[in-house]
Amino acid sequence: MNWLDANFLFASLFWGSVGVGYWIYGRRQTLWSPMIGGVAMIAIAYFVSSALLMSLFCLGAAVAVYFLARRGV
Repeated sequence: MNWLDANFLFASLFWGSVGVGYWIYGRRQTLWSPMIGGVAMIAIAYFVSSALLMSLFCLGAAVAVYFLARRGV
């Protein structure tokens, strides 16, 4: 794993920040789906070693949070 790859670092910073934003939003609104989605994005940004896979997984988590929020969960 190349920790100094610019694409990996940028993707990790971006998706980790989006995950923190989801978690803060869910905590302040007392909604479980954004909080869990935010924690999932943070974990994905930490554990996945490919920028492409990280982006795909985090996009999937964001879409899941969107549809769960539309259903009122």
